[in-house]
Amino acid sequence: MKHPSTREFFAYWDEKRGGARAPDRSEIEPGAVRELLGDIFVLAYDVASGYPFRVAGTRVCALLGCDLKDRSFSALFTSDTRREIEDIIAVVSEELLAAVAGITATAQDGSQAHLELLLLPFNARAHAPLSLTGLLAPFESDPSLLRDFKSSFPARCANWRLHAASWSMKA
Repeated sequence: MKHPSTREFFAYWDEKRGGARAPDRSEIEPGAVRELLGDIFVLAYDVASGYPFRVAGTRVCALLGCDLKDRSFSALFTSDTRREIEDIIAVVSEELLAAVAGITATAQDGSQAHLELLLLPFNARAHAPLSLTGLLAPFESDPSLLRDFKSSFPARCANWRLHAASWSMKA
């Protein structure tokens, strides 16, 4: 994990899960991660719909130029990497493992931006659909580099790392 926001959100998630493999969604308090909310999102574990956004922070929406609610997360990725991101989401959700990746996105003007993607599972609850949370943090701090992103931005997965539930940043 290279981005400070990624490390901070993972540390919070790790603290909330305690000895469990993942925290319950209700244990995540938005106020405790207020400074990160713009980069945080929640996805529905709905394969047929491409893992749609249930909610997305304002900065994530601004990067893509639209409100992301109910839009497919996996559709943001190029066709040659879409299956990879779908497989990673399945592992995160079903095996309750955290995943972090470097992402390269291409804006409509052809410029590239580098981001870090963190995916974190929630514990499954009876009679509730599966969901997972995540954070998408750009390394570039100049908004002009990112303002041309639209909902169809192509992204490539690189350097995926899966972390077992026993792994902790406290080591």
